[in-house]
Amino acid sequence: MEINRKTIIKDDNPLIRQKSLAVPLPLSAEDKELIEEMFRYVDESTIEEVAKEKDLQPAVGISAVQVGILKKIFVIVLKNEKGEIEHKFAFVNPKILSESVEKIYLDSGEGCLSVPINHQGHVLRARRIKIRAYDYFQDKEITLSCSDYLAIVMQHEYDHLKGVLYYDHIAKQKPFIEDETIARIETE
Repeated sequence: MEINRKTIIKDDNPLIRQKSLAVPLPLSAEDKELIEEMFRYVDESTIEEVAKEKDLQPAVGISAVQVGILKKIFVIVLKNEKGEIEHKFAFVNPKILSESVEKIYLDSGEGCLSVPINHQGHVLRARRIKIRAYDYFQDKEITLSCSDYLAIVMQHEYDHLKGVLYYDHIAKQKPFIEDETIARIETE
């Protein structure tokens, strides 16, 4: 399966609202291939020439449901300014164990491969979370504490496994947060 812009399901597809199912461990060859393809997509999507050639939309994460597979799997790849990978995770059967009371949001709002029409507004997320999952890249179950941008991305992908999209969190009456006490991450 090769993932590109055309193979990613959009928010008008009812499958995107379904809950994903637990994945048996050890991983099957099919699940490993899926994870490798998801990683390839996210990694190559931020390399301009490759993204253009393969019709990839830039991403930092992708969940299996976004390619039409209802499995509790997501991949996250965060790169630095030089394009080098700083963090990469391929989480299987993740579970958020705890989250901070303190909140955070992206100043520019969130986006999603499965949401072609941008929804304006801020998405309030926990600033810090603790998450446990089997990580394909480390080949073991791990518990990870993360904060700020990585925590936002983790929660965004985790929501996909529950059939939730980022714009479900945007307040209808006041979509933009104007509270200076809430942490925010400024984006370009």
